[in-house]
Amino acid sequence: MALSIYSTLSRTQAPFTPIEPNHVRMYVCGVTVYDYCHIGHGRTFVAFDVVRRWLEASGMKVTFVRNITDVDDKIIRRAAERGITTTELTEEFGRAMQEDMLALGCLAPTHEPRATDYIPEMLGLIEKLEQKGYAYQGSDGDVDFAVRKFENYGRLSGKSIDDLQSGARVDVAAGKRDPLDFVLWKSAKPGEPQWESKWGCGRPGWHIECSAMSAKILGDTFDIHGGGPDLIFPHHENEIAQSEAASGVPFAKVWMHSGPLRVRDASGHEEKMSKSLGNFWTIRDALKDTEAAYGEGNGAEVLRFFLLRSQYRSPISFSSALIEEAQKALVRLYGALKGREAAEGEVDWSEKYAAQFKAAMDDDFNTPLAIAAMFELATEINRTGDPVLVRQLKGLGAVLNILQLDPENFLKGGASDADEARINALIEERREAKKAKNFARADEIRKSLLDEGIVLMDGPQGTTWRRI
Repeated sequence: MALSIYSTLSRTQAPFTPIEPNHVRMYVCGVTVYDYCHIGHGRTFVAFDVVRRWLEASGMKVTFVRNITDVDDKIIRRAAERGITTTELTEEFGRAMQEDMLALGCLAPTHEPRATDYIPEMLGLIEKLEQKGYAYQGSDGDVDFAVRKFENYGRLSGKSIDDLQSGARVDVAAGKRDPLDFVLWKSAKPGEPQWESKWGCGRPGWHIECSAMSAKILGDTFDIHGGGPDLIFPHHENEIAQSEAASGVPFAKVWMHSGPLRVRDASGHEEKMSKSLGNFWTIRDALKDTEAAYGEGNGAEVLRFFLLRSQYRSPISFSSALIEEAQKALVRLYGALKGREAAEGEVDWSEKYAAQFKAAMDDDFNTPLAIAAMFELATEINRTGDPVLVRQLKGLGAVLNILQLDPENFLKGGASDADEARINALIEERREAKKAKNFARADEIRKSLLDEGIVLMDGPQGTTWRRI
């Protein structure tokens, strides 16, 4: 089965062939760095990390671009609130974003352009749009894009142009000829970052950034453009309009969008994540909680695995209970690897379970089905102990960047030396109690450890333990 991908633009899933043989050029919209990344960002970036990893596992070279928006209204406001420069703010949160992505197991992008480094390219693109009659300078000094002049506006989001409201990040400016028009270049205001241009000092609008950066790095037409669901309109719709109006050629071949993330409360009610609702989770919040619950060094993989259990386009619910379910499932996979040697060599894709994994991933990156194949493989390993199958499971895990930790350490929840010594002492006390036929004390020790989330396993070689 050849790789096929669902495109938001065509609303169909079709076989994927890169424009340049065996080289995929891919652009994923990054974050506006004015605050810490939230778990919704994590969902999107883990999804596209898996896309990239599977393309590379399939033998393709991937040029992966993820931008940083470092000039924006929110950035300007937050920097002013904190009494620091916009550069200081964006450097701080840009580093934090990179740390969060690394913690979630995401590969660093091939290119990570910052908007402020591409001002000349943005100005050149705006000038070309003006020359072609798609851009004009309003009475307020802003340069705007004339939406109704672009014939196919709305085809990505499926919105009728007559029903659209202005989708800009800022209020409709008085200088616009049409409320649907969006800003390309914002006239300078006192105290804001600004650059010189033929239209006067100002700064770029949000949408022009990605069009300019992607064209400079990947060309006017490239293979995959991705992002979160909230970017479909207006951001990606406007990117298409300004890019294709300027170049006269299709912008991106395939448009991919991750599904929405909602937060589930203790009663099972789901709602949009929002600071005002008190259910807002940064990636750092989530990592802190999972590391505390499942062991230092383990929590990040639990969180990544939780995100992988949903197909990237599907809605995903986030809650501590669902994270716990993911951890218990991951324990089953690590349990199959514990104490077992893996045969040498690469993944054999003709093997039954690897073939199932590949078919799932080729079907629009269906990670839930791919993981289901891994569970079948783990069951077979538990039955046979076959080192070849152990190699297969570790190799398939590596494609998703899971199952690469030490199994025993993971199953023990990353216990500290002091914790491990305490638990082993209790196990020894239990052994002596059983030897003395003091079964009540032996049962008491087992139960007290179980209450801590530690299960004891008696076997011919003695008693071992793991967290549950």
